[in-house]
Amino acid sequence: MDIKDLNKSQLILLAVLLSFITSIATGITTVTLMQQAPASVTVPVNRVIQQTVEKIQQVEGKTTVQTVVVKEEDLVVDAIAKNRDAVFNLIKGDDFAAMPAGRAFAVSSEGIIVADTAFVPGEGTYYAENASGKFRAHFVASQKGFSFLKLGAPVNATDKLTFSVPTAGDISKMKIGQKVIVLGKKISTSIFEENDVNITVNADNAGSMVLDLDGNVLGIALSNAAANFSSIQAILEALAVAAPTGAQQ
Repeated sequence: MDIKDLNKSQLILLAVLLSFITSIATGITTVTLMQQAPASVTVPVNRVIQQTVEKIQQVEGKTTVQTVVVKEEDLVVDAIAKNRDAVFNLIKGDDFAAMPAGRAFAVSSEGIIVADTAFVPGEGTYYAENASGKFRAHFVASQKGFSFLKLGAPVNATDKLTFSVPTAGDISKMKIGQKVIVLGKKISTSIFEENDVNITVNADNAGSMVLDLDGNVLGIALSNAAANFSSIQAILEALAVAAPTGAQQ
């Protein structure tokens, strides 16, 4: 039978059949290519698939399903916004001899912040700044490459301390190819490699919070050449010894 002899209904059925066959062929081809592709390709693709969510809405008694694809850049933006209030800039010394002392971030609701020991080696005059103002910071203890400080009185009496405590993540659950965010003076991202957050630490981001794409803190960036990262679990364990009352998140 010539295709020209088909009526409208038969043409529609033929089009549906061809579409069905094409979709099956596409699916088989995609699965084959994904199985043969390296991890550097499959991990991002799988992450995009996992980030596709369905929203179910009730409209005039009817249930509608809306599919929303969450872009990775949106996750980065949300993770940063979620933790901005937890981050502090550190200053060492008084007004006549003040110098930057890296970054720090809150690790307890008691006002304990953690910083890089290379910039906060021990007792001294320290100040911590965030969006709510500038505050004195008193040295508590140092160990394992990081130091604890406790936030104190504001420099300006009109300032009122406000901050958030980040949610702890787990570096052991990270998978190769997933992205990590370093919330330094300049925000940077890198790809997690096997047992390595793969970050470069300098004066601008020493003491910075390292996040996953969900906005959970994985640990701290350290300028120590031997170990440029320490996990949030190690930090909280050390805090429980150095300042037991401040170890609760």
